[in-house]
Amino acid sequence: MVLWGTLVNTFAIILGGILGLALPRLSQGIKSTVMQGLGLAVSVQGLMMAFKTSNLLIVIGSLVIGGVLGELLQVERGLEKLGSQLERLVGSRAKGKVAVGFVTTTLIYCVGAMAILGSIDSGVRLNHDMLYTKSMLDGFSAIIFASTMGVGVLFSSLPVLVYQGAIALSATLITSFISPGMLDAITAEVTSVGGILIIGIGLNILEIKKINVANLLPSVVIAALLVPLISYFS
Repeated sequence: MVLWGTLVNTFAIILGGILGLALPRLSQGIKSTVMQGLGLAVSVQGLMMAFKTSNLLIVIGSLVIGGVLGELLQVERGLEKLGSQLERLVGSRAKGKVAVGFVTTTLIYCVGAMAILGSIDSGVRLNHDMLYTKSMLDGFSAIIFASTMGVGVLFSSLPVLVYQGAIALSATLITSFISPGMLDAITAEVTSVGGILIIGIGLNILEIKKINVANLLPSVVIAALLVPLISYFS
C-alpha cells in the first residue's frame, strides 16, 4: 500500500502528542531548557541537510524565487489563521499557543529530508522503512513538543498526512517520466533547501530571530523545478 508509511507516521505523531499532553505539568525552567535543546538539535539537522547541495546557485535561486512567491501567497499567515481556527475549535485558554505549536511542528515534520525521501521511496518501491524510522523520531519528539507547546502539535499530523501522501502518490507517476539520476539530483537540491528552512525553524525555536519560514516553503518546489530546467538548457 503506497500510503502505509505515511499513515504510520501520522498515527505516531498523534500518539506522541497525546502522551506529551498526559505528562505531568513541567516547570517553566524545564520547558525552556528542553525547547532550547530541541532548537539546537533541529538547527544541526538543518545544517547536515543543507550541505547536500551540489549547486549552490540553485539553492540561492530557489530561496529568492520561493521567498517572493511565499510572501505574495502569504503562506505563513495562512498557516497561522488555520492554527487560530484550530485554537478556537479546541477552546484553548492560552491565546496563540495552539497556532504556534501547529505551525512549528508542521514545518519540522514536513520540511525534513526524511519526509521527502521516505515518501518517494514509498511511492516508487513501496518501501516504507525510512518513514518507519521517521515515525519513531516524530513520535518521540511529539511527546516533548506537546508537553511544552500543547495540543497544536497533534493537529500537525493532518498536514503530514496530506503532504507526504501527495508526494508518495506523485512519485508513482514521476518515475515514469524522469531518470533515476535526475531524481537523485532533484532530491539533493530539495534536501539542501529544506535543510536551510529547518535551520530557520531552529532559530525560531531558540527565539534568536523570527524568520517567516512558511513563506519560504515554495522554495522547495522551485528547487525541484530548477534542476531539470537547468539540466535541459545546459
